[in-house]
Amino acid sequence: MDDHQLLRYSRQIMLPQMDFEGQQKLLDARVLIIGLGGLGSPAALYLAAAGVGSLVLNDFDKVDLSNLQRQILHGSDDIGTAKTESACRNLARINPDVHLEPLDRKLEGEDLEEQIAACDVVLDCSDNFATRFAVNTASVRTGIPLVSGAVIRFEGQISTFTPAIAGSPCYNCLYASEGGELGDTCVRTGVIAPLPGIVGSMQALEAIKLITGLGEPLRGRLLLLDALTMEWSQMRLPKNPRCPTCGKSDGIPPSSLP
Repeated sequence: MDDHQLLRYSRQIMLPQMDFEGQQKLLDARVLIIGLGGLGSPAALYLAAAGVGSLVLNDFDKVDLSNLQRQILHGSDDIGTAKTESACRNLARINPDVHLEPLDRKLEGEDLEEQIAACDVVLDCSDNFATRFAVNTASVRTGIPLVSGAVIRFEGQISTFTPAIAGSPCYNCLYASEGGELGDTCVRTGVIAPLPGIVGSMQALEAIKLITGLGEPLRGRLLLLDALTMEWSQMRLPKNPRCPTCGKSDGIPPSSLP
């Protein structure tokens, strides 16, 4: 780290749990963010500010006026612009030292697996179950940790899945792919503006913990927020031995994370 970086990240480096070693791990890390909307916006902003060296930014949508109520990575001047372009421009203002790689296409199949395999952590900030299941499957196959967040109406949830660790559940252990609420999205049911900011920021924090090895990630735990009562609850999430995605996957190679 040079003097500029030492000053920029000084408030993190002074944390004894982080120190220079932890900050260097962030600078060396590569994180994939899938979805640059309500969740991806705060996640990307905080990961860039914290000094994650490379951010791969995936979205194939354009900025719409209706996005601006909650998608704080974009502004009125960005309406009609690709979200990846808007994200890169605005994140560069936050931290020009971060390498930003836009992927303005739908990731699926081998392409999705290859992009996840090339990263240290993947954040699922999408808004639909089809994408969440696809990202989860690719995470399990590659052994790359997945931080999954979701918000709707006044409800939020977050969990971290670490398929390289034996006994860890995956997203499919929580939701069956043939579940009955696959049509619920913010577009159809709405969401209160600050809620994605809360959950997306927590996704960034979980990613930082995974990269640096600090604390205890939300492995095997689902954290739930009722924003109307401001009550948090926690569910234990065991691995489902009959899970069609991870039920027989404990032999996958470990990821590069501590």
